[in-house]
Amino acid sequence: MPVASANLRALTSWVGIARLSAVLLSCLAFSLVASTGEFAGAYGTWCMFSWCFCFVVTLLVLLLELLELYPLLPLSWDDFTAAFSMLAVLMVFTSSVVYPATFISGSCNTSQCARQAVATAASCLCFLAYAVEVSLTRAKPGDISSFLSTVPGLLKVFEAYVACLIFSLLDAHSGEPGLMWCVAVYSLCFIFTLLIIIFTVGRCLTYIPCPLEKMLVGYNFLALLMYLTATILWPLYSFRGQSRPAHCDPRCPWNKHLGITFLTIFNLIAYLVDLVYSTRMVFFRAPP
Repeated sequence: MPVASANLRALTSWVGIARLSAVLLSCLAFSLVASTGEFAGAYGTWCMFSWCFCFVVTLLVLLLELLELYPLLPLSWDDFTAAFSMLAVLMVFTSSVVYPATFISGSCNTSQCARQAVATAASCLCFLAYAVEVSLTRAKPGDISSFLSTVPGLLKVFEAYVACLIFSLLDAHSGEPGLMWCVAVYSLCFIFTLLIIIFTVGRCLTYIPCPLEKMLVGYNFLALLMYLTATILWPLYSFRGQSRPAHCDPRCPWNKHLGITFLTIFNLIAYLVDLVYSTRMVFFRAPP
């Protein structure tokens, strides 16, 4: 009869402590916000989803490692945990910025506002806990056994997440070819980047009948060129002959277009760094 065993290092190692801290802090954040009842609308729903999602998945990761059940899963565990921790960093960071900017305003002298402030502080600390986990699990230079824990792998998660933010800001745009091309760039790069992440976690990359590392370098170069065109065309067509309206809240189209412009630049930089690191990994490896 099999005997259940527990791997206590899943909780006592530095990575385990970071994950345990993230569980407690994310739970504190969404519990306090839920107690105030102030999380209506798209932004509040997103923040609550981020905290709850990170809490559930991190708790599941801790339990699977504590009970040593993760080897039974048909996926690359190191790639999965690396991708999730990077995703959690981005999601919690976004929530830590969006929630106070949306729901905390003016003087904070009520008990409800105090709970919102504590929830924001817990979210910021949760972001730091996930950032520590990413730092501790990041692959050492030259180690590519877990692709998503390398710098190019972590950048893949960043690129996909930024593309999701861009999609959330897109509104009904005109049929101008320049804007349609930009949307096509965001969509195509997101799909291919997401497929790379899924295939890596699912251990499916070995079935691709071509040199994978060189293919990734080629894709990064192509994505860089596509984002370069979008960086030029999106502001050119979005702001042509338009100035910022006098009364423009965060939801007005002009501000959304400005946000997409900056996010496009962020992804352009990410693909450039990704290309540099991928090229070094493939063509400039240190001799054994």
